[in-house]
Formats: sequence, C-alpha cells, structure tokens
Amino acid sequence: MQATAYTYDSDSRSGSVLLDDGTPVPFDAAAFDAGGLRLLRPGQRVRIETTGEGDALRITLLTLQTL
Repeated sequence: MQATAYTYDSDSRSGSVLLDDGTPVPFDAAAFDAGGLRLLRPGQRVRIETTGEGDALRITLLTLQTL
C-alpha cells in the first residue's frame, strides 16, 4: 500500500502517514526501523505494510516508494 509521510519525529523515530483517502495512520519506531530508513520528510511517498483494519490498523513496515 502507498501513503504520504505526514509527520516524523527523529528523536522517537515515529510519526504518521496519510493514506490516499486522507486517513492519518501513526507508525512507531519498530515500523520505521524495519524499513531501514534513516530520515523521513513530510510529503515523501512511502510504501507501507499493515496489519488489522479500521481503528486497529497498524503499520508494520515503512519504506520509501521507488519507481
């Protein structure tokens, strides 16, 4: 699934993304670290893997979207 980086805190390595429908979904340091990223800027396109649905939706992996 693709999304757009919305917020990112480099101290906690957590933040949120916006799904293409505008829904914000938070991610934690574990999801950020799993993708091997070192930095994330708001507005960057990302690829995410998730578990759960609705209010239980959780991001498990966050990587940069490449062509």
